[in-house]
Amino acid sequence: MEALLTALSLAFSFDALIAVFIGTFIGLVFGSIPGLTFTVALALVLPVTFALQPATAIALLLGTYIGGMTGGSVSAILLGIPGTPSAAATVLDGYPMTRLGKASLALGTAVAVSAIGGLFSLVVMMLSVDFVAKMAIRFGPAEIFALVLFGLSTICGLAEKSLLRGLIAGVIGLMVMTIGLDQLEGVQRLTFGSTTMLQGVNLLVAMIGLFAVPHVISVFNTYRLDRQTQMQAADVKAEFPSFKMLKQHFGLTMRCAALGTGIGAIPGTGGPIAAFLAYDHARRFSKRPDSFGKGNVEGVIAPETANNSVTGGTMIPLLSLGIPGDPATAIVLSGLLIHGLVPGPMLFIEHPAQIYAIYLAIILAYIAVVVIQFFGIRMFVHVLRIPPHLLGVAIIVMCGIGAFAIRNSVFDVYTMGIVGLFGYIMMRAGIPTTPVILGLVLGPTLEREYRTAMTLSEGKFDIFYTSPAALLFFGLALLIVVLQSMANLRPASEKAALKEKPNA
Repeated sequence: MEALLTALSLAFSFDALIAVFIGTFIGLVFGSIPGLTFTVALALVLPVTFALQPATAIALLLGTYIGGMTGGSVSAILLGIPGTPSAAATVLDGYPMTRLGKASLALGTAVAVSAIGGLFSLVVMMLSVDFVAKMAIRFGPAEIFALVLFGLSTICGLAEKSLLRGLIAGVIGLMVMTIGLDQLEGVQRLTFGSTTMLQGVNLLVAMIGLFAVPHVISVFNTYRLDRQTQMQAADVKAEFPSFKMLKQHFGLTMRCAALGTGIGAIPGTGGPIAAFLAYDHARRFSKRPDSFGKGNVEGVIAPETANNSVTGGTMIPLLSLGIPGDPATAIVLSGLLIHGLVPGPMLFIEHPAQIYAIYLAIILAYIAVVVIQFFGIRMFVHVLRIPPHLLGVAIIVMCGIGAFAIRNSVFDVYTMGIVGLFGYIMMRAGIPTTPVILGLVLGPTLEREYRTAMTLSEGKFDIFYTSPAALLFFGLALLIVVLQSMANLRPASEKAALKEKPNA
């Protein structure tokens, strides 16, 4: 009880409250600008924490982390460009909702389910931090490879009209991520003798190119043909989903929150994997699967719930074992160590007040996200009042700056343009870009964990089929491929039957 009272005094001190709100605002801004991810925001904020008290410093870092994870949905919904890799799945239905004039509802829904998912993961973290951490630490390279392969199997569900075209797009994404130096052996791959290409294709640069450049080219084509349309946002208000809507989708929200928390607890996975798995789950079990990609609110609820649930999930191995799940939590770990808080079992014994203060800081960060977004939605959607061709110029300039800022490399700017032009050609050819994104996101993890597993087993494949968890994920992946293949073959057989019927 004494530790809880101490934590309350720490978390609700004036300095800590201000730090949470400032961190949340910084995270939202960086997360909503393509190229300036919340990982960059955390790296910039970390030096500021050196002079702060431990509770205030951790509050600032957690606010930035949580705000950044939520902020990625702003540009994803309004512009069709994900601010962070975790928001890539949100684009699929968030931007179509904007095109239908439902930008406020999409933004409000995203922030509401983000808070629900984040708080759900916090409750799970508080109740089962030891148990989940022990389960997560058992996931070795073989299990993570099987999990990522299961995530990659959702390409079948995201292939839209043609399964073959979807698979082609997925393979393209996997190939792009092999460019550069091999991380394990240092071998050059697909560099064609160019030293510049040794740095490879950055994931975020490729995503900016695939989403932003085709959009801008389409806008300019429309403007050139005098067919431009301007979405009106003059009467837009801050709109959150009704209680009836949240109740209607409560089951989906809880399932995606559990999925995101579980994946977040596994080191080396993260928000993008959780978001795409949740999106595929929502589409697969929806009563209207054909409406996905056309502005279905479930396509916003699922990925935004899952990627924000990852925040609590990643804190489980971080606090209990000192294992960061992604670069962002690695920076949070640095902040903890700087202030003398060494993660591990002894942290809960020696510093219980600080642990409770962390829990309270996460709650306050989500409250700050809701408050800032509530007042910010009306301002955000006024972006839509800008003429599309002028907005297109601003987008391409902003994306160019963002691509350069990631690694301070002009090569990344050129890469963004080339990948974007290729994405536009794919769009015109009817090849879906979503499987490309899935290949980009999951490819490096898939290769790394497979090769690590093979190294540990000295080249023997029994490391995969002797693990119950790996076998489970392999079975699920196979089930998805079979079911989706049958679903794609059924319409073809129905069309063939209709053609034969008149001749009968």
